[in-house]
Amino acid sequence: RSYNSVPEWAYGVTDWLEVGLYMPVYSVSKDRGGSIDGFKLRALFVVPHADDRRLFYGVNFEFSVNASYWDSRRITSEVRPIIGWRFRRVDFIVNPILDTAYDGFKNLDFAPCERIAYNFSPKWATAVEEYADYGPLHQFYSANDQSHQVYAVVDHTSKFLDIEAGVGFGLTGSSDKLTLKLMLSRDLN
Repeated sequence: RSYNSVPEWAYGVTDWLEVGLYMPVYSVSKDRGGSIDGFKLRALFVVPHADDRRLFYGVNFEFSVNASYWDSRRITSEVRPIIGWRFRRVDFIVNPILDTAYDGFKNLDFAPCERIAYNFSPKWATAVEEYADYGPLHQFYSANDQSHQVYAVVDHTSKFLDIEAGVGFGLTGSSDKLTLKLMLSRDLN
């Protein structure tokens, strides 16, 4: 029951490297009001010209500094491998994500996500996405303690603004029941 948001600032260093800054991560809730929750630094390494490839891949690294009420772990990071396949109008993307609080290899948290999208045109697509958190690698959470969210998503690309909007539904007791997402992006070149 909160509104969470962050502006993301990104810069394409080369056709295979993008760096970014999520700042500030903030939220508004009934209990806390408005609050600054932290910030993230990001480095994304990808195969060049992914839009022209049937198989595309990359890896994203994030380093986060968190407020204590936002995350009990002050410093966290994420390693997000990206593997995608394009079959004509259909894209299938898998991210076998590992999260860490720098507390040992066995405590790496497995939080994968997947996306299957149908591209009606270069400007419009619909997708189904799943975001999960299975827990630490050494012992996954029980099924009901895992988080699983499924989203219905619509993407629209234009010269002025790219829009991704979706509605997510929790599948387990540990998942948010309903989540709305809206991502707006603009290329400043």
